[in-house]
Amino acid sequence: MSRLRLAPRPPPPPPPHLGVSAVLALALAYFALLDGWYLVRVPCAVLRARLLQPRVRDLLAEQSYAGRVLPSDLDLLLHMNNARYLREADVARAAHLARCGVLGALRSLGARAVLAASCARYRRSLRLLEPFEVRTRLLGWDDRAFYLEARFISLRDGFVCALVRSRQHVLGTSPERVVQHLCKRRVEPPELPEDLQHWIAYNEASSQLLRAESGLSDVVKDE
Repeated sequence: MSRLRLAPRPPPPPPPHLGVSAVLALALAYFALLDGWYLVRVPCAVLRARLLQPRVRDLLAEQSYAGRVLPSDLDLLLHMNNARYLREADVARAAHLARCGVLGALRSLGARAVLAASCARYRRSLRLLEPFEVRTRLLGWDDRAFYLEARFISLRDGFVCALVRSRQHVLGTSPERVVQHLCKRRVEPPELPEDLQHWIAYNEASSQLLRAESGLSDVVKDE
C-alpha cells in the first residue's frame, strides 16, 4: 500500500505589524533623505491647476496661490524663513505655468524650463499661522527665458511682504515658439520693466565675468 504524504505547510504570513512598520520606515526614509513635502506639493499643485481650475487664456494675467505660515516654516526669530519664500514662489510658479498652458506647451514641443536666476526682496516678516497669497504673473520673455514675478501678500492687511523675481530658461525650444504654440500666432513680447532690465543686465555681466574667470569663450552660454 502506498503511503499518503502530507503536503508541507506553507510558511505563516508575517505579522501585520511588520507591514505597518515597513510602510512607516519607508515614509521616514522618504522625508529624511528626500525633500518629501516639496516632492508632493509641486505635482499636486500642477494637477490641481490642470484638473480643478479653469484655464487662464491671458498669459499676462495674475494668478493667486493661497498659503499659511506653518511651524515648519519658522526660523529662530519665529517668522517665516527666507528660504521658504523661494519654495512657496516655486510651487506657485509651477501652478501658474500649468494653468496658463505653458507647461503643456513645453511638453508638446519636447522642451522644458529650468530656473536660471531669482532675486528676492523681503519687506516685512510673515508670522506663525499668518495667511498669505502668492500672486504670480508673467512679466515677459526674450529669446531665451520667461520672466516672472511673485508677490507675497498678507491677507491680514494686504501688505506686500516680499517680492521674488525669477528667470525661467527654456531648453529645447524658445519662449517665442512656446507662446506661438499657445496663441496659434506670433506674439510680440511686452516691454520688460526698467528695473527688471537692469537685473537682466546684471545677470549677463555676472555670467561674462564668471566665464572669463573660468577661461571660457564668450560663445559659451550659461545653461
